[in-house]
Amino acid sequence: MQPADKPAGPYSVAARRFHWWTVALLAVQIPFGLAMVYRGKGLNVWDATTNWLYSSHKLLGLIILFVVVARLSYRLTKGAPADEPTLEPWQKGVSHATHWLLYLLLIVVPIGGYIGISLYPALDVHGLTLPALASPNQPAAERVLFWHMLGAFAIVLLAGMHVAAALFHYLIRKDGVLQRMLVRAGRFGG
Repeated sequence: MQPADKPAGPYSVAARRFHWWTVALLAVQIPFGLAMVYRGKGLNVWDATTNWLYSSHKLLGLIILFVVVARLSYRLTKGAPADEPTLEPWQKGVSHATHWLLYLLLIVVPIGGYIGISLYPALDVHGLTLPALASPNQPAAERVLFWHMLGAFAIVLLAGMHVAAALFHYLIRKDGVLQRMLVRAGRFGG
């Protein structure tokens, strides 16, 4: 553990890559999810574009799941740098709770989506058929996909809080919290 008078170091290059890959995938996944539901359920338009959006959403969900499992495995085996020493104890607690809840949701939400498409069944992904995780049951699929949607909204909410906190630390407190994930933008150089 680092002494309190020394700044915490940056995250490793691998940890930063995992973080930003997750951000990039979510930045695509969220609009795809909203567009596919708007077209399919809102407008009741079931054409090639809607099917492409649904297939792409399923594929991205699987990719997100694999990236997050790899990211979590890396985090559990390699650890993370010490907390920024300028953080108050309550801020450290909220930060840790937010991070771990995001990890949980980023695993549970794609698995819920996969279970939902198995129950529906809607296992086609750009012409390939995924293996089913459950027997068809459309009423159960509707319930599971409803919870999948709520989980996705929770991810957006937590990610928004995460971004707001990072910007608060960068713009208002001017400490090293954000720079730990943006090494070139901050005091760590490199």
